[in-house]
Amino acid sequence: MRCLLSAGADPELRDKLGRTTLHLVITSWPSILTVRPKPHSKFLPAAIAVHRKAEACLQLLCEHGVNINSEVERETALHLSVCYGALSAVHILANYGANINAVNGNGMTPLHMAAGILCKDITATLIRHGADVNRGVTHTGNTPLHLAAVAMAMKTSKTLEDNISCISGLLEHGAEPNAENKAGFTPLQEACSMGNKELIDLLLRYGANINKLSQAGENCLFLFLNHRPNVRNSSLLVKLLSLTSPLTVYNSDGDLPSTLTLPCFFKQRDQLLKLMQQPRRLQDICKSVIYLKHVRR
Repeated sequence: MRCLLSAGADPELRDKLGRTTLHLVITSWPSILTVRPKPHSKFLPAAIAVHRKAEACLQLLCEHGVNINSEVERETALHLSVCYGALSAVHILANYGANINAVNGNGMTPLHMAAGILCKDITATLIRHGADVNRGVTHTGNTPLHLAAVAMAMKTSKTLEDNISCISGLLEHGAEPNAENKAGFTPLQEACSMGNKELIDLLLRYGANINKLSQAGENCLFLFLNHRPNVRNSSLLVKLLSLTSPLTVYNSDGDLPSTLTLPCFFKQRDQLLKLMQQPRRLQDICKSVIYLKHVRR
């Protein structure tokens, strides 16, 4: 590549798919190893060598003055780097002044994409280079925190520490836990709807408002109960009941969560309605206030 560039080859020429040399380097980026090779395996040194060659090619293009913000199908090289999990490419492009908040055809920045797949290292790198942690996706208004929260809440397997770290990183760098998307939902409301306890605890720790209503007049408890699998999650239900004030399972139109209208949940419905009618003890109110203050330290 160095010889070709020195001889005057134009790196901005595009192939039939509209890709420049820069785009091709990124889309051919070697995959990250997910399985540890056997001891003394020749594979690891070979993989590292291929990785370094890719980095050297990208570095060379940047030094040559290639347009690092050129797009293919409305994706910049930085967007492509996130898609291909090319962490070192993100480093190099950002160091050479790539537009860190460039928006693709779906209205997403590279940070939206990285947060949406809970890629901790790329998310941290983009933030370090100035990515806007509170920018909304053009059409939905989802912030990186919304996307990360939904991605984590939808996981059926045990929550990985890296997933928590990705979201913590967003919050530590100023992501607004009470931001609303265009549907009127906050990240905490999304988490409650999915019934993810770890995520709810994390968002509360950073100041998320458990009593904020959605645009449709639904509190977090309503959203939690509106999903059938959540009704049997007794430990999280107890927590939400203790923190919700005023305690109600109705939305602002006076409707119950759809699950509580099913005959199989009439018993739970009656218990909740009875609980609503009982005045809350001062001690219980104090406990919830103390809890929220404690988790936010």
